[in-house]
Amino acid sequence: MPNHLSDREPPMKPILVFALVAGVAIGVFADIQDPPGNDYGPTRKLGRGISNFVIAPTEFFVTVNQINQTEGNSAGAGYGVWRGAGRAAARHVAGLIEILTFPFPIWHDSYQPLLPSDIPYIHAGYAEFPPEVGNESKYPYVRDTHHDFN
Repeated sequence: MPNHLSDREPPMKPILVFALVAGVAIGVFADIQDPPGNDYGPTRKLGRGISNFVIAPTEFFVTVNQINQTEGNSAGAGYGVWRGAGRAAARHVAGLIEILTFPFPIWHDSYQPLLPSDIPYIHAGYAEFPPEVGNESKYPYVRDTHHDFN
């Protein structure tokens, strides 16, 4: 009597379906490994906190210069000084808070910056890191400083 189990070829349809499901599952799993919120983690939060805490005074000078260029000397000497001092103090305090709480996602259950972004709030928001002053070597050509405020 012939052995029907050994003469039978393996079922191709279930193997193909399994391979297809496994391939899709691997692709979905790989997408989950790098979610958009992964850009901000505890090490970035610590680095941002140290930068904001140490380099916060640059916010004062950049703000005074920006107000001076856009609204004039009187506004820069009055309003610019107060606005710059307030922005530098806010950046300094936010940096200290981020240093002390860097292992914990405290802001909106993530490691996002504490200060409001400058993207939706063009004139009132903050960049993620403090502004740079002085000579910047990342630009290959001379910049027009009258129109560049950061």
